[in-house]
Parts: sequence; C-alpha cells; structure tokens
Amino acid sequence: MSMVYPYISTSADLLKSTVRLDELFPFLKEQGTAAVAIVNSKLYGVLPFWEACYQAGIHAVLGFSTFVEHDGQPYPVVLYAQTNKGYGNLLKISSALATRNRKAIPEQWLKAYDEGLLCVIPNTSEWTLTDRKEVFEYIFQIFGDRCYGSVQRPGGNVSGNEAEFIEACNRFYLPIMATQEVKYIKKEGAFAYEVASAIGQGLKLSDEQRLPPEHTDAYAPTAGELKQWFENRPEWLETAEQMLLSCKVTIQTNRQLLPVFPLDNEVDRAEYIKKLCMAGLKGRLDSDSISQEYQSRLDYELGVIKSMGYIDYFLIVSDFMKFARNAGIMTGPGRGSSASSLVAYSLHITDVDPLEHGLLFERFLNPERVTLPDIDIDFADHRRHEVVEYVANKYGQARTAQIITFGTLSAKAVARDTARVFGFEAEELEAISKLIPSRPGTTLRSALKENAKLNDWIIAREERKTWFKTALQLEGLPRHASTHAAGVILSPTSLVDYVPIEEGNEGIYLTQWPMGDLEAIGLLKMDFLGLRNLTILEQIRRLLSKGTGKSMDYRKLPLDDAKTYEILAAGDTSGVFQLESEGMRNALRQIKPTAFGDIVAVNALFRPGPMEFIPLYARRKHKQEAVAYVHPILEPILKETHGVIVYQEQIMQIAARMAGFSLGEADILRRAVSKKKREILDEERVHFVQGAQKKGFKESEATEVYDLIVRFADYGFPKSHAVAYSIISYQLAYMKANYPIYFYAAMLGNFSGNAEKTKQLLQEIKEKDIPILVPSIQKSISSFSIEEGKIRIGLNSVKGVPGTVIKAIIAARNEGGPFTSLFNIAERISAIHFTRKAFEPLIKAGALDDFELDRATLLASLDSAVKHAELVKPDEEPGLFDDMGASFMKPKYTKASPIPENLKLDLEMEVLGFYLSTHPIEREKEQRQKDFDELKSLKLKRDKEKVNVLGMIEEIKRIRTKKGDAMAFITLQDDTGPASVTLFPEEYTKYNAILKEQAIIEVQGTIENRMNRTSIICKNIST
Repeated sequence: MSMVYPYISTSADLLKSTVRLDELFPFLKEQGTAAVAIVNSKLYGVLPFWEACYQAGIHAVLGFSTFVEHDGQPYPVVLYAQTNKGYGNLLKISSALATRNRKAIPEQWLKAYDEGLLCVIPNTSEWTLTDRKEVFEYIFQIFGDRCYGSVQRPGGNVSGNEAEFIEACNRFYLPIMATQEVKYIKKEGAFAYEVASAIGQGLKLSDEQRLPPEHTDAYAPTAGELKQWFENRPEWLETAEQMLLSCKVTIQTNRQLLPVFPLDNEVDRAEYIKKLCMAGLKGRLDSDSISQEYQSRLDYELGVIKSMGYIDYFLIVSDFMKFARNAGIMTGPGRGSSASSLVAYSLHITDVDPLEHGLLFERFLNPERVTLPDIDIDFADHRRHEVVEYVANKYGQARTAQIITFGTLSAKAVARDTARVFGFEAEELEAISKLIPSRPGTTLRSALKENAKLNDWIIAREERKTWFKTALQLEGLPRHASTHAAGVILSPTSLVDYVPIEEGNEGIYLTQWPMGDLEAIGLLKMDFLGLRNLTILEQIRRLLSKGTGKSMDYRKLPLDDAKTYEILAAGDTSGVFQLESEGMRNALRQIKPTAFGDIVAVNALFRPGPMEFIPLYARRKHKQEAVAYVHPILEPILKETHGVIVYQEQIMQIAARMAGFSLGEADILRRAVSKKKREILDEERVHFVQGAQKKGFKESEATEVYDLIVRFADYGFPKSHAVAYSIISYQLAYMKANYPIYFYAAMLGNFSGNAEKTKQLLQEIKEKDIPILVPSIQKSISSFSIEEGKIRIGLNSVKGVPGTVIKAIIAARNEGGPFTSLFNIAERISAIHFTRKAFEPLIKAGALDDFELDRATLLASLDSAVKHAELVKPDEEPGLFDDMGASFMKPKYTKASPIPENLKLDLEMEVLGFYLSTHPIEREKEQRQKDFDELKSLKLKRDKEKVNVLGMIEEIKRIRTKKGDAMAFITLQDDTGPASVTLFPEEYTKYNAILKEQAIIEVQGTIENRMNRTSIICKNIST
C-alpha cells in the first residue's frame, strides 16, 4: 500500500491554508507519496499544483471543497474529478457558484454536472447532528457507486461522531476512506495558520466573533503517523488509495485556443483581411496605388499571419480599434513589437509606418519561432472600460473575462497585518511602518539585517518575538485577489470549457487563474491599457477646439517642427511622456534632438546600462568625435545612431547582412545571445562565423562583429516600442511648444489634487508669463479653463469643497446668470449645499473676490448667509419665498478688518496647496534687497560652486550618522521651486535651534551633484 494524501488545501486558497508548493513537494517525495489531491474552496492554484505533481512524478488529483443544498440547507462535500469530463464539470460548478455568489450547489446543477465526478461526504457535525438519512439518500441517488464517506482522525484522535457516521455510510453501502485535511505542513504551523485565518477574517485573535480552527492537528502526517492513526482500519487507507488512483485527468497545455472573428461561412478570411489591408494602406499612404516595396511587405506579413492561424486575431483587434475611433476614444500609436507590422498599420491597429522607421516584422511574429502574437493597445485611461465592454458585448459575456491577480503578504504588509491580529497598539503599528522599508524586494529578514533598531524593538518584548516569528512564516502568502490592470481574455467557446471564472466588475467575469496559467493552457490574452497621457492629449484637443475652433489631428503633426525641438533641446519637458525625469532632461540637453530619430534613440538609451552611451551618442551627433565602425558593413545599419548599437533590430540586421541569417534566425540569435549562457554563446558564435565566411568575410572580422553583438545584446531596446512611444512624446512636446496655454490647462486639470505637481506646473506657467486667474464663483467651471489667453483655476482645485456643491453652483449660474452677492448664492443653491464647511475654503481661495469685498468681510458674513439659506431655501424643493427673489429679507454684510497679506497667503496655501497672489519669498527678497540664487537654477550650477539662497523650510529630516552624530536634510522652497539642503553634524549643531518648518532662512553653501540630484551643502545659515 502506497502513501496518498486525499486532501491538501494550498496557500492559493487565500489565507485558508499556509501550504506552499515549494515546501510541500519535498515532503511528499520523502514520504514516497503515490497520489495527492488539491482541495481548495475555489479552483485557485490548480495548474501550478498539477505541474508540480508532474515534475515530482506523483499522481495528481483535482478536488473541490464545496457544499450541496438540500431542503435549503448546505452540507459540506468534496468533489473529485475522476475523468476529463468530471474536470470539465468541476470548472462549471466552481464557476457557477462564484459568478452567482452562491454557497451551495442546488439540485438541478448537481444533476446536470455530476458526470465524471466522485462525491466524498466528510464525517463533520453537519452530517451527524440529527438523522441525515434523506440527505445521504439524495447524494446516493445522484452519485451511486461514485459516492464515498471519509473519516479523518487528526493527530490520531477519533471524533465522537465516528461510529454514528460509519453506521450512516453502511446504510447506503458507501465505501469509507481515510483522509486528513491538511492546512499546514508541520504540526508547529498551527499557530501561524490560525493567524492567517484571523487576517482573512479581518479580526483580532482576541475577538469573540472570530471563527477559530476546529483543532490544531491539520498538518500533513508522515506515512508512519497515518498508518498508526488508522491501524484498526487499514482498509480505509486502501480505499483512499484506490479512489485517488482511479482519478485520471489531463489538463491540456501548449495548445492555441484562439477566438474567432464573426464572419459568414462563405467568406474567405484571407481574402477578407487582404481587402481591408489594401484599402487601409491606400488611405494611410494617401494614394490609389501601392508601391512594390509596400506590396511585397504586406503580402509577406499576410502570408505569415495566415500560416500561423492568426487572421482572426488581427480582425478582432482591428474591429475594436475601429469602435474606439468611431467613439472618439483616443488610442495610442502602438506598443511593443506590434508596431513592426505593416498589417497592423494598414488595419489602423497602430499608427507607426514600419517601413518609414526601419522596423522588422520578425521582431513581432517570427515564422521560425511560433509564439502567440502580443498586440497591446493603449487607450485614454478614463475610457478604456468602454472598449472592454464593447468586446464583451460583441463576443459574449461567457467568452470574455478580465484576469485575476493575487496580492501577496509583502514584508511590511505581513508585519502590520500580523501585528493587528495580535492586538498591537497604534503606536506599535506606526513603529513597524517606520522600521520596515516599503522598498520593492524588501523581506523581513533583509529588513532585520539592515536595521539594528528593528532587532532592538523586537527583542524588547516577548510578544514581539512571537509576532516576528509568525510574520516570517506568513510572508509571501497570497492575501487577496484583484483584477489585472490591462489583461483581457477572449475564448473561442465558453470560458468555462477551459478555465474557472468568478464574478468580476461591471458585468465582465474574472478568471480564477492568473495570466501565466491562462497562457499555459493556450488562451489568448490581450492588454487593454489605460494611459493618462492619451487622456491629456484628448483634453488638450478639446480645450483647443473650444477656444479656437481648430480641430487637431495628432496623426498628421509635422515631425520637423522647430519649436518642438527647441524645448526638447532645452530639457523643458515636464508633462511630456517618457521625457520628464531630471536624468532624461540632462540627456536631452546633451543630445539636443533635431530629428524624430533622436527622440527614439534617447527613449531607448535612457535605461541602466545603455545610459552610459548617451554622452558618446551626443558627441558623435555634434561632430565632436568621429564615428568608427568595426567593419564597413555596419555603417548603413548603425549610421542613424552614430555608430552606437541602440536597437535589437540593428543586431538582427547585422546578423542578416553579415552572416546571411534570415531575419527569423537573426531574432532567435538575438534572444539566445542576450541570455549570456556560455554554451549558447559558443554555439551561436560558430553559427555566425560560418555564415559570415560563406559570404566571403574573414573569420577575424566575423568574430569581432559577433563580440560586438554579444556586448550589446543586453542593451538593445525594441525600436518598434521606442518609435511608438516617442510619437506620444513628440505629440505632447509639440502641443507644449505651440499651444502652451492649452497644454498647461489640461495638465493642471489632470493633476488636480497632486499639490507637488501643481506647484511645479504653476511655477513653469509663471516663468512663461502665462497669466493665472483665481478661482471664480462667477466664471470658473469645475476644472481648469481658458479665458482670453489666461488660465482660470477650477472650483475643484479648492480643498474641502464637495463635488455636489460645485455642480449646484454651476447649475444655478447657468440657469439664472451671474450671482449678485454672497446672499444671492445662498438663495439660489439651497442650504443643503450652502454651508460654512463648503464656502469658507472658496472665500479663502479668492473665489468670491468678484463681489469686490475683502475676504475678511465675506468670512464674517458667512454665518448670516448660511442662516439666510436655511430660511429662504432650506432644501432643493420649491420654497415659500422662491418667487420673492433677492428683494426679500436681504441680510447685510458684517464688516471686518482686512486680512493681512501674510495671512491671506497662508489661507491660500491652506485651501489650494500653493500660493496664488504672491509667494512669501518674493516679498521677502524685495524687502532684503539682496541678490539670491534662484533654487530652480541650482541644477545648472557646477559641482562645489558657491551659492547664496533664500527660502522657506518645508520639511526637516533629522537623522544620526553611523558614529551617532546628529545631522539633517532640509527641503527648502522659494518662489521658483524646491531644493535639498544638507547639514552635516558641525553645521547642524550650530543651526539646529533655528530650524523650524515655515521659517524663512538664508543659506550659504556649495553645490553637490550626485546621481542626477542636486543639493546644497550648508556652510552658514541666517534668518
């Protein structure tokens, strides 16, 4: 008799188990396990379990822990897939329960989907509390000899209901099998499992309503232990083995489950797509004829797409892109390698002409290495859901789903969750947050190693030691399920034929398996990505159309606009997609782009590794250094990048031209060489050199070029992706250079609520002499708007004003015209919306300055106005005084002394997050009548250059050096922007007493440029 485990719940079953596969299978192999069953409450984790069994040579069985319904009551059972048909029925049952939010399987479902399933009744209290003869009979009638009873004896303990349960099973001649519900691998894992369960329930260990585990022996017994537990019933162990080994299911992988585009049967798909491409390409080229170069490329691509069976895929993507265009949804020019396809360009899937930009189709679809195509599409982020809904409606809800992702317990998350369950106080939770960094890749062990304070904090109390030990056991476990940000699955038939699903969002199902599992079984994933920059472009276009009547077609922008290249060369790229970071701005200032290809190159080069070639590219571009080629054959390929290998496509072209590789072979070479495995490098070297020698090149020449390929293989970036994203970069830069007011209005509207970004944009706007108008109760709309060449701040920029109040103000203004006074507003929008809480921030922001009263008077009169609203218009229903209008019972303003200028500025900062009238530092500079370096100019200063600055302290971060000396980092702000100031221990000791937030200080020091960051090393401070 072999060892079998009929019931292993894995950690995929979200906090219902702590069993990890990488710990489970070494244990199973030690025990000589012949068969093992996964039994979770959803079909989470099935495929990784299946594959792990295959690798370990253990027979895999798929189970499902669920409930059956009888007379309105749920009864627990475990369903096992005995055949492939049974596995299919498990998918359907699990999906039906999860999409309809039901706990138990009703009779009609059970009878419809029982084929190929075994039903096991456990010896739990639900089956023995009272006489359950009718329920046993109900199950037996459906499953007959495919029904079993199961008995577990956790820790060797026999339950009090075992005899009663055996009698009930014998009544229906049900064979009984031995089992053990495994929730953790080792006995000492019981407490960690209980904590995980409490985290899942969202309750503390001390909470009375928490459901504790039934016992502390839900571990995996050794073969010897299990035999001992059932030594008086060895036949039950044999029954369990026979039952599990009778389950023979295969999960099919490595196939293609491609969706089908709906066309009449008589339509030839190859001819259909060719006609669409021909018409589309003629439109793209604005010509009635197609040149031989384009025709040959189109025919070649269509041939490859047909041979690979991907015609329907292209038609599906083309169709939903057509929907997006017709619905006015902004789409991206392309993403990833799909921009290499002329078919995609012809079908308006992408906006990149691959021939114009020298892009290779084989980088996208390689006929010599068959893989699923990967067309990822960007949409304006606020309308992405419309396209997903269109696809679901067209192909059917049953065939369309979004993809599940599983969030895990990261170091900080598991530490805080475990502490919360332990009942730690708020101060302790805060301490944990500070002691464990949020940095990606941080583990509890690495945090402990890096931070001695964490170790000291833990050992200070015994409970904290237990807390940390428990958190270590739970770290990395799946915690919750969410929806993949972009992925959508389309299936050729109903999804439940291949994968379990559950309830999703907005009527679109969610798969129970994550992306990797779906791709493994052959389902096609498409990425529908929401891109904020497309939304911004859409908003700029709308503002421009409203302001000037001009309709902007971004696809037709000239790629040689001088103004655009001027701002790029100056590094004036805040708000420009991909080009915003300080490092990228420095790269642009070095390269000084003069053509679109320079933008593509800088986008490809600005990454760790290739970044080191930016100065070389710049020097060669500006003729400061001669371009040298290892071999003349490289010149036509590398000329566009001044002899620097920047793109993966260049590596492919070198291999094709020098070694006679087909572009498909060249792509395989590129992939192989980038892996840097010695044996592969040597194999490919021989292949490359032999090919080059056949073409008449010397071995030494071929070896030198191959070494160059090896060096750059890691650095190469897909040119197709760089070109596509550089188009968005260019479009935003063009609008910033040529329509700055509309650009900034859209940017400000998009970053409303982000005080730091808003401050940065407003500073730029000020530098460009674009007037900014205060929010106005009379003229502002909700977001930023444009008035006669000026930007008007929207009402939603004022903190603390509810959106419903803003809507009420705008609606009343649209209906009855401008407001005549504070009290007139109160009469027209009702007391529901006219409250001190809503209107005090508006007054502080200057939104009621149109009434030409000091803000102090308006604030003093606010309570009277609120009472007036409560009397005249208490709610939005027609009122007693509505027809009497402004003439009735008009209160008078309460006079008050004007608000001092300093206080006025502080109140603006409070409700807007920035200074609007004037910056305090501006006034301070005027009063001091001295020259100060502007903080925004520091990044242009040389290292160690002396500076004298004036600013307001925004933030102080005090730390101790390794020697224990105190020092500080200060964030200083002036009217041009922020800067970082470092005070080493000597200076800190001198000036610590005057370091207070909001204090205005003069700092003398020297510039330090490190890692693309500029700071001031403080030498002297005065107030």
